[in-house]
Amino acid sequence: MRFLVRLAILLLFAAFSGAGFVKGMVALLWMAAILCAATAVFRGEPPLDGDLNNWDEAAAYLAVCCLANSFMLHAPA
Repeated sequence: MRFLVRLAILLLFAAFSGAGFVKGMVALLWMAAILCAATAVFRGEPPLDGDLNNWDEAAAYLAVCCLANSFMLHAPA
């Protein structure tokens, strides 16, 4: 649930980005992944735990970031 709420907020901010929606979304997803990884390090969460934690959320943000980046690279100019 936390992932979906944050993703909705990122979509809202990317919609009003001056650099364009996809470029803004890629940048925001990259920053969200770094923030989640830093939070996981500070909390001392194990990367391969049985429960979902910030490491899993960072991996999900990176996956969506790669997907959005592929749209940005293959979009017509």
